[in-house]
Amino acid sequence: MKITDEGADLRVTYDELLMLNNALNEVCNGVHIHEKAFQTRLAFERSDLRALLAQINELLP
Repeated sequence: MKITDEGADLRVTYDELLMLNNALNEVCNGVHIHEKAFQTRLAFERSDLRALLAQINELLP
């Protein structure tokens, strides 16, 4: 892993990418968390996490 001012480079296995995908999917779509509580608990809006989930989904077959 490499972190710079511009961002982070992270190398993960295919299985780890699936884990991240599944976890984000559950957080975004599975469990019910009120919008205000969602942002308070995760420090990001649901739409931000859904955008990241979409980027990960593009990488998966």
